[in-house]
Amino acid sequence: MKSAITKMSKSKNYFQTKKPAASFATALVFTLALLLAFPKNAAAQADINFWSDYPNEELADALVSRMSDEELYAQILMFGWAGAEPSDLLNEWVLSRGLGSVKVFGWNTDNTTLVARSVKALQQKAQRRKLQIPLFVATDQEGGWIRHVKGNTSITPGNLSIGASGYPYDAYYSGYYINREIAALGINMNFAPTIDLYTDKNSTIIGTRSFGENARIAGILGAAWAKGCLDAGVIPTAKHFPGHGDTQNDSHLFLPSINIDQKTFENRELVPFKYLIKENVPAIMSGHLSFPQLRPNGEPASLSEYFLTEILRKQMGYKGLIITDDMMMNGATMYAGSVSRAFKMAVDAGNDIVISSSTAQLDEPLWTGVIASMKRDSDFRNKVVAAARRVILAKLDYYKGKNTAPLYPDESAIDQRIPDKEGQAFFLDQACRSITATRAKSLPFTRESAGKVLLCGSEPQFFKAGKERWPSSGEFRFNYAMGPNETQWAAQNIPQTAQGYDTIIICVADQNSAAAAKSLEGLARSGKKVVIFAIMSPVLVKDFDWADTILLGYSYSPYALEALVGAAAGEFVPPGTEPIGE
Repeated sequence: MKSAITKMSKSKNYFQTKKPAASFATALVFTLALLLAFPKNAAAQADINFWSDYPNEELADALVSRMSDEELYAQILMFGWAGAEPSDLLNEWVLSRGLGSVKVFGWNTDNTTLVARSVKALQQKAQRRKLQIPLFVATDQEGGWIRHVKGNTSITPGNLSIGASGYPYDAYYSGYYINREIAALGINMNFAPTIDLYTDKNSTIIGTRSFGENARIAGILGAAWAKGCLDAGVIPTAKHFPGHGDTQNDSHLFLPSINIDQKTFENRELVPFKYLIKENVPAIMSGHLSFPQLRPNGEPASLSEYFLTEILRKQMGYKGLIITDDMMMNGATMYAGSVSRAFKMAVDAGNDIVISSSTAQLDEPLWTGVIASMKRDSDFRNKVVAAARRVILAKLDYYKGKNTAPLYPDESAIDQRIPDKEGQAFFLDQACRSITATRAKSLPFTRESAGKVLLCGSEPQFFKAGKERWPSSGEFRFNYAMGPNETQWAAQNIPQTAQGYDTIIICVADQNSAAAAKSLEGLARSGKKVVIFAIMSPVLVKDFDWADTILLGYSYSPYALEALVGAAAGEFVPPGTEPIGE
């Protein structure tokens, strides 16, 4: 408005030309009306807060200008808590220091009503601060076996299952229903979708979290999943940039090294991210991943200005938030040498939010050291300011948008919204579209053709569904995660038990259950019908060419198990296509 008045006053002869008094009065009234019609610039207001009515860009600048160095740095931190409820220490970070974000991890989420109550209490504390900047509340609810918010939330078939069906429709509604559940708890940011490729077939770090090995398909499905997430009122976060799929190493333990050249990097790893950037994904997570052919110094992408600023920002044109993976993972701290140095390097590299799975003590070096760097290094301080502004602008765009998770979740409505009733029907349909038959010699197994059936596995839904199709079937139960002794016991006893049955159906989830299943090869070659359900990675059953039938379900989800049993019983023809090759 100031510029408009200045322009008006400098226009040719506007006030200098002599006019009748009535005309001058009219002009004065008109000018005063203009001044009253438009509010003053946000920066000129003494009492603004996050909810003030100004354009988001202008308000973000005004808020940042009023923040101390401590408040700016706190705004780009995200801490988790270990107990069932936020600790006094975390509450202190929110109330006294203005912590910007919190994360809900899998160790404090069995009671979803308590999760909602905790989120509400933390947001209320954030609103007691002068600027009233709300929190981002994040979690990892990818679907499949990564499900940090537990309780009654849906155990879904997962990304590799979506890759097997191949429908963007399935990706969109998976993202929609998964996130509609966590939105009910006041969680407004999800560290998903995982768009890493299933490149290393022996990897168990990404595995079925991936949509498959095809980069273009992963990008399309990931973009659809992210759109469903947004439509459910939750911010999606594509991960792990620039790609975690070509390594068996876990960055929780040490820094994985992915030894690929520039051409492979650009034509494979970056492709899914290009699809999501084109669709304006609002957040991307940087991975603790080393690419020695691209950066011989071994720096992880999460701490690398080259990967985050040069490639992601400048070359790929990404405008949204960049968020680190957990900085307590050894993949980050081992390279940096200390946690405090890792935090500073993360900011220098171009991250906007820096995550710690635990709540830092108030005087830890990751706080005191970084604040000291801000005081003495103006360039570094400017990076913190830029990150804090980007976070605050993202919050303004989100919270003042039309579709958000509630700031204060309604505890009384949790049981009505979790599990999502529409989602339950969808996930069963989606699982059926994904089931893949890689061998089908005697399929289907009706009550008549199957003869006496023995069910071998660990999951209750498998036995329940099996009993419904083959009421007189026998059972052999083992633990999902068997140790070496139980594996040996299962491998010895399953063939003995199976002697009295015509068809043996066994679930394979890992190397140990695969070893138990292999003990049936002799019976299969002697004429018994052995049916393999691969309920995690298809790689585990690649050499089971002796089996009568192999069905891929990609998940131990109750929906996937129901679909597997239904396909085996002949209720539908498995339509899925395996999303990874040899």
